[in-house]
Amino acid sequence: MLLRHGRVPVSINDARDRAVSKWPRIIYDFIDGGAGEGGGLTSSTHALNTIKLQPRGLVNVEQRDISQTFLGTTYDVPFGVAPMGMCNLAWSGADAMLARLAKQSNLPMGISNAASTPMESLIEVAGNRCWFQLYPGANQELQDDMIERAATSGCNVLMLTVDVPQLARRPRELRSGFSVPFRMTPKLFLDFMKHPHWSLSTLAGGVPHTANIDRKNFGTFQRGHGRDQATWDYLKELRQQWNGRLVVKGITSVVDALQARDCGADAVYVSGHGGRQMESLLPAIYALAAIRDAVGADYPLIYDTGIRGGEDVAKALVAGANFVMLGRPFLYAMGCAGEAGLKAITDILAEEVSSTLAQLGMRRIDELSRDVLSWWQPVDCPDNLRGKVQ
Repeated sequence: MLLRHGRVPVSINDARDRAVSKWPRIIYDFIDGGAGEGGGLTSSTHALNTIKLQPRGLVNVEQRDISQTFLGTTYDVPFGVAPMGMCNLAWSGADAMLARLAKQSNLPMGISNAASTPMESLIEVAGNRCWFQLYPGANQELQDDMIERAATSGCNVLMLTVDVPQLARRPRELRSGFSVPFRMTPKLFLDFMKHPHWSLSTLAGGVPHTANIDRKNFGTFQRGHGRDQATWDYLKELRQQWNGRLVVKGITSVVDALQARDCGADAVYVSGHGGRQMESLLPAIYALAAIRDAVGADYPLIYDTGIRGGEDVAKALVAGANFVMLGRPFLYAMGCAGEAGLKAITDILAEEVSSTLAQLGMRRIDELSRDVLSWWQPVDCPDNLRGKVQ
């Protein structure tokens, strides 16, 4: 069944505002919510807003290039899709839309081990642009199965996520009754009936489930189960097991970043998990600057959390990232206007990154540095910052 969306969004905030009316409350609270009362995401977006950049004039910036080479692959843009579980809740077929976007726009796509679609189907579409995300868990057989499948399917990048030792308490999900799988109640049924656009499409496409886990005899999926048992020895063993690029995701500590590097990680992914794990976490953009100072200029760093536009992408690159990932904005785009919305938001981000380069008097991504900062307190006081993220 094909249901038509409305007009495409003109910004990420526009996409969010319009997606709200199309999602049942339980879906909106799952996607938009965070740990505690959501202060973690609010502080991250505010921290990005405090970064001010200095434009330059009378520079020939007619020919600009926003491509970026990262971990041996050149992408058309310096940003990609962060790994997100159960994306098909945002819109039926969302995982497949993201895979097509990765191929058409030549950007990386993170595949969560809790994705709604088997990784093989997504890698077949997007090829080596797919990065597979792995959570540590108690079931070693399941871990080995997913790692082998990722390698066999042609995935070259494995991301180990380390910032979810226990699933955070998320009151918005609790209030709306979110669970995996859904527990149908009269209240939930009524909410679905009020949002026929989403409900009929989801029914036609099949109720989303954790496709990479719900196979063979691995048991019932439990969010966060067994992740609190992993140690640095787990990372060392994974480094021996995985022959491709290995990224450690969810780092906000200088000490952890250095240890991940010393354990053989090819890159560190600085992330506040979108504010979904700890409300009082220091904004990840602050940690990024300190980690860049600690690991040096040449070690690869990825950043996510709080990005809401192309200028934010540029700010993260200025603060020390080599590459930037986004999560919720792509879900908002699909909830707002389906695949057309997804393409629109991607084009908007690329246009805004290019425009920011022009304003700064630059032509390439690798020209971005802290020299363009006009004001940012954490960079003005790096010693003070560094002491807070050890």
